Order: sequence, then C-alpha cells, then structure tokens
Amino acid sequence: MNRFLTSGILIAALALGACTNPDRFGADGAGAGANAGAGANGVVPGSANDPTSAAYFQQSIGDRVLFEVDQSNLTAIGRATLDGQAQWLMTNSDYQAVIEGHADEQGTREYNLALGARRANAAQEYLISKGVPPGRLRVISFGKERPIEICSEESCYAKNRRAVTVLAGGLTS
Repeated sequence: MNRFLTSGILIAALALGACTNPDRFGADGAGAGANAGAGANGVVPGSANDPTSAAYFQQSIGDRVLFEVDQSNLTAIGRATLDGQAQWLMTNSDYQAVIEGHADEQGTREYNLALGARRANAAQEYLISKGVPPGRLRVISFGKERPIEICSEESCYAKNRRAVTVLAGGLTS
C-alpha cells in the first residue's frame, strides 16, 4: 500500500511539473529556452563553449601533461599542450594556476613526492618560458597519493604519471 501511495504522489508531482509553462517550447515549437542564458553569439558564460572559462581550458586546451616512467622531461605532446595552456593563460590574465605533480603507485612515497615535484616544476618552467608571469603559477606535489586510475597495469600507471594545471580565479562578475 505504501508503495502505491508513493508512486501516486510521484506521478502527480511530475504531471503538475509538466504543466507549469505551456509555451516553454515557443510558439513554433523550436524551444525558446534552448539558449537561455546564452549571449548573442550562443556562448553560455562559464560553459565549455566559452573560451574564457575554466571548463573550456580543461576540455579544449587540456589541463594535463603525461610523463614517461621515472621521468620529468616534457614530451613533444606535453609541450604542445603547455603551449596551448600558456597562450590561454596569457589571454585570460584574471586566472592563476596551481600545477599539481603526480606519480604512479610504484616506488616509495618519498620518491614519488619528489618526482611529482619535478614534474610540476618542469611544467611551470615551460609555462614561464612561454611568457606566463611566475607570480600566477604555484606548484604542489601529490606523489602517488591521488591516482586517477587504480590498477596494477601499465595503462593505469601511465595515466597517473602527470602534471595537472588547475585554474583559480576568473570569477570577476
């Protein structure tokens, strides 16, 4: 009986919610609310299609570079990603960045903290060499403490050997 009462209340709430705005799709059915909050050019501020947003930086530019085993040298792909990050940071000067250094789960905690620091520093130095002011960048190492993949396979280890650029700021309005 209780299940029927709960189901009935849920159905009634959904039915009432569907009736709140009969013209929500516009007179022509095209969806007047489809671009609600979007600017004249269809860009929703703060979304992944807004070139000045952190979401755009993360998804379109790329927020991470990967490293080889026991290495802190930047790969060609890593330098290309950092080139995009540098250009974005120079264009969007209201942001600061923290570069997180990470390592895979192999090795001691101390070794991986040092390796993560070297990786973060390599990314920071590269960004500075491309014109990003040093005062806008900080580094931190997490070593092996924050893996994004957990398994004892090379495919997982490879994803954890990284430097991640995390943005802060940009909330000026």
